[in-house]
Amino acid sequence: MKNQDSLSIIILDKEYRVACPPGEQESLQASANELNKKLTEIKAKGAVIGTERIAIMAALNLCHEMLTGRTLQSEHAELNTRIESLSDKIDSSMREIQLS
Repeated sequence: MKNQDSLSIIILDKEYRVACPPGEQESLQASANELNKKLTEIKAKGAVIGTERIAIMAALNLCHEMLTGRTLQSEHAELNTRIESLSDKIDSSMREIQLS
């Protein structure tokens, strides 16, 4: 683990110690949390039995989301909509102030 730190993560109630480049602990922990969330969701549905199958389904879902960009695109679109709405409200308020 030269030039590496280690990080303890918990996935499906099991602790794993993983190597991590310096300064990337937060990102890796966020990734582990997202993976654990997906695994837990699949496990809770009860449609998939066995840790290995749950892991494969979660990996498949995450890869699909990544490749389609669905998650980032939808978040980006939602943020753009909110920004446009706030901008419209600001413009409207500014017009009202100017008319007063």
